[in-house]
Amino acid sequence: MRIFVISDTHGRIDKAAQIYKTLHDIDLIVHLGDLWIDAIRIKNLFNVPVLGVKGNMDGSFSKEGHHILETEFGKIFLAHGHMESVKQGLDKLMYKAESLKCRAAFFGHTHIPLFRQVEGLYLLNPGSLSLPLGGRKGSYAIATLTEDTLNATILFEEAKQLQRKNPGNLRNLLNNSDRF
Repeated sequence: MRIFVISDTHGRIDKAAQIYKTLHDIDLIVHLGDLWIDAIRIKNLFNVPVLGVKGNMDGSFSKEGHHILETEFGKIFLAHGHMESVKQGLDKLMYKAESLKCRAAFFGHTHIPLFRQVEGLYLLNPGSLSLPLGGRKGSYAIATLTEDTLNATILFEEAKQLQRKNPGNLRNLLNNSDRF
């Protein structure tokens, strides 16, 4: 199974759509929030299943704002990450995923790409194509799963992103708050 993993598109799906058109053998697109409507828009564009979760910019502040993806590899915990306070660390995310007997956790919210294995749990954050942080290029991930393995590659868009210096106080306040 090959999964195109994106997060934090914030209403800008043009780059995700361009990238998807260059990919081959994608079985699923996973959108990890902000904005959930973007997952619906992508689903309407392409003939491939799309699974999305809501993020903080969607007004989702429920402890149940996640999804469990059943795969041949095992369960994968999908969440935006704001309810697990991923900007303060990954412990809550890992605890939640492990308590649900998941072998991996895919999340967003930080706009910073990450792929690592910690104590047997795979953690994947594709970063953000639309609003990457720290002068990075926009990023996404391709996860390839078999019964025994989960491999993921974080890929960066070709052109360097131009960062808006002041995206607005309200957007910063909402996007940088975990609330819990």
